[in-house]
Amino acid sequence: MTSIQDSAATDGRRARGDRSRRAVLDHAVQVASVDGLGGLTFGSLATAAPVNKSGIAGLFGSKEGLQLAVVDHARATFVEEVIAPAREAEPGVPRLWALVGSWTVYSRSRVFTGGCFFRAAEVELDGRAAGPLRDAVVAVQEQWDAYLRHQVELGTAAGQLGPDADAEQVAFEIDALLGAANDRSLLLGDDGVYARAHRAIRAALVARGADAAALT
Repeated sequence: MTSIQDSAATDGRRARGDRSRRAVLDHAVQVASVDGLGGLTFGSLATAAPVNKSGIAGLFGSKEGLQLAVVDHARATFVEEVIAPAREAEPGVPRLWALVGSWTVYSRSRVFTGGCFFRAAEVELDGRAAGPLRDAVVAVQEQWDAYLRHQVELGTAAGQLGPDADAEQVAFEIDALLGAANDRSLLLGDDGVYARAHRAIRAALVARGADAAALT
């Protein structure tokens, strides 16, 4: 029978392991947002994270295991920073507009040092053959696209948009404009691109029947 002392020791080791894993991922996701997922190595992370090289290898098993964990960690951060705040808004166009706002805060405030983590990952992996890492990044993008489309569909059903609003097209335009703002803000150091993206998205929604007064 396992003793109370043995159970406490096991729980303590698990808690320490969880803290170490979180510390490594917090650092690794920032590195990957700038240097790419391919730039992650156990050795380089060990110079900054509070875990040595063999410890990192023990936590993740392989470089691909580390990369996949980083993508999952970045996804959880994206949900917390972008999706969760927008849930306070009514479904449909109000939530769609709230998503535009929270995404902008997420990119503009550099939650990830290199801007939107997934914009960087897409550029890094888009020309590569399918594999677990590319598939993981694709899955996150597809989930984001689907969430945007769903809000457009809800807005159409609620009469917030015209009946002929193309959910796939609207979602594509929103994602493309936000992504362009992220990229240009990084490359050109131009913060004004966010306001220009907002104006373009607002115009696109109004053209589909949205109430301009509600998009402020």
